[in-house]
Formats: sequence, C-alpha cells, structure tokens
Amino acid sequence: MRASRLLFILTTLQARGQATARALADEYGVSLRTIYRDVDALSAAGIPIYSERGNLGGYRLLDGYRTRLNGMSALEAEALFLGGLSGQAAELGLGAACASARDKLLVALPAEIREGAGRMRLRFHLDVPGWFDASERPACLPRLAEAVWGERQIRIRYRSWKAEKERVLDPLGVVLKGGAWYLVARQGTSVRTYRVSRILELDLLDGRIDPADDFDLPAYWTENARRFEQEQHPERASLRLSPWAVKMMEAFLPPFAVAHAAIADAEEDGWRTVTLPVGPLHHAAHELLRFGAEAEVIEPEALRVHMARIARQLAETYGC
Repeated sequence: MRASRLLFILTTLQARGQATARALADEYGVSLRTIYRDVDALSAAGIPIYSERGNLGGYRLLDGYRTRLNGMSALEAEALFLGGLSGQAAELGLGAACASARDKLLVALPAEIREGAGRMRLRFHLDVPGWFDASERPACLPRLAEAVWGERQIRIRYRSWKAEKERVLDPLGVVLKGGAWYLVARQGTSVRTYRVSRILELDLLDGRIDPADDFDLPAYWTENARRFEQEQHPERASLRLSPWAVKMMEAFLPPFAVAHAAIADAEEDGWRTVTLPVGPLHHAAHELLRFGAEAEVIEPEALRVHMARIARQLAETYGC
C-alpha cells in the first residue's frame, strides 16, 4: 500500500509540476502526517523533492527530473496498449506521434513486462463501427483537431438536415461515437454538437478562444447522448410479439428502446405484450415493419392505423 502511495506522489508531482500536501492527502484519502512521512521517505531515497512555502507553494521535483517506468505493473502497461486507438489517432493526424510514443514506452518498460505489453497489441484489436457500418474519415478532421488543441476559432460551412449554414465556433472537443466523429463547440453562450462528416468547409481563424476550464467534455457528452435518445423516442407503443420477434428485439430495435422495454409474461400461444419507447409515427412504423407478421401494434391507435395503411399499400404493390 505504501509503495503505491509513494509512486502516486512521485507521478503526480511529475505530471503537475507542483501539489500541496493537503491536495495529495485528499486525493489518496490519507492524513497530512502520512504525506509528510512519505515525502521524507522519498527524499531519503534520493528523489530530489523539495517544498516551497507560501499560498502558492507546495511540493515540487527538481527541474528536469524524470522517473523511469519501473514502477508500472504488468497489468497497467498492458492496459495502456489495450486502450491505444492507433487508427483513430491517425485520423486525427497523430498516427506517427502515437506510434513513436508507443515505441518509446516499450523501450522504457522493464524487460519482464515489456513482452506482455507488446503481446497485447497482437491479441486485442478495437473495431469501432458496428456491423455493416463504415467508419467515417472526414478530410477536415486533422485541421479540426489542430484547432481544438490550439484553442483557435474556426469558421465552418455545415450541411444540416434542412440547409447549409455558416458558423463561427469555439471548438471545445471532438468525440468518436460508433465510427462517426462529432465536434462539440460553443457559439455565443450555447454549446452544440456537429457531425464532422457534414462540415463542407473549415477555416482556422486567428482568434483564440477563452479556455473552457470548467467544461467537462465526457459529462456533456453523456448528458447530450441521453437527451438525444429521449428526444428520438418521444412516444410509447404497446405491441404483441411472437416468440421469434421477442428474440429479435435486440437486432431490430435501437438499444435505447430495448433497454426501456417492459415485457409481459407469455400468453397461451407464446406471444408477449411489449411496451417500449418509439420514435415519431412514420419512423416507428418503418422500424416495426422489420418484424413482418410477427408483430401486432395494439396502441397508440394512430400507429396501428398507419401500419394498416402501409400493409394495404404493400398488398396492392404485390398484387395480392
């Protein structure tokens, strides 16, 4: 336990440059006295750590000092290589840098765990898009990544569902979702999401954006994705599904609908009543038609009538 705490203090100071005893104690969940003893132990072991007094003071490492990676466990090293998105890094224009960093990490690792970390690349592969989907590779993605990292404003010409628009934006981050890239950007006081593949033109402007220190990209994306799923499924429908249709729900319906479905006990003929969220009338009807005759809409009545209208049209088309 103490060894991991000492390594935590060392890597934290190396990453941040400076940290107070109180911050270290709070992050690791120990007392100030424990941190003081740990710092003394590091100093006794020859680590050039010193303290600066005052309101802006804290513990620091001697400038230029760097630790070797011999404190990293085999599992931690393997996890780093498992999490490497080399293909996506290349799409962002960072492929060479990612490969170079991976090679340097392998060289720095102790011999006893280097083999396992290298083998991880040969045993696990991450394929982001779903089946029958292709990963998007927008041409403007490297320049967009440059703008995000450099905190530079951008001007884009964007094709929305309704029309083409021009926007001047403060880029806050990029997100990869199911093989598609999205830009999270601020326009005025509002933060919005743009699909990168719909950006027709992108120019980097000279203006710098105000750093969004309080903007939490993962938290924003999680909430935004939850809200989007709810907005796309504003209605609820009750269906009767055959045993085969119940098994095919995960294949035919969006994960959000399946996750929020209520499935009743089987009736005498094996069919079940299922209540689940659906999209607008036209979208829901075409989605449920995947089940063919293995599904019957009970309610809402408008959806049932719409399904019947489509069935009549299909019968006329095929001459039944």
